[in-house]
Amino acid sequence: MTDFFRTRWRGEAPLDRLFWRDMLLVGTILSIASSALALILLGLKLPLWLVLVVHFLPVPYNIFLTIAVWRTVEKGGGPKAQLMMLGAALWLIATVVA
Repeated sequence: MTDFFRTRWRGEAPLDRLFWRDMLLVGTILSIASSALALILLGLKLPLWLVLVVHFLPVPYNIFLTIAVWRTVEKGGGPKAQLMMLGAALWLIATVVA
């Protein structure tokens, strides 16, 4: 598991896998799941602080993935990579706000 984080932090993971699978697929699923769980907790009238913690729980992981995409793009470059960098930033904003 530490190899997963290490390779991404160092910008050594394949950019396509990092962007499409790790960030857009897995990261989005985690964000949706935590938001759904937060809504359920809110419906159960649990404390607001708990609802907010659950809702924002994936944010550090999402920030990590966004930085990993940026670091990988810095090593590779190119127009496609630049679009992925922009996409990562927009995705992070969308997952935090939604």
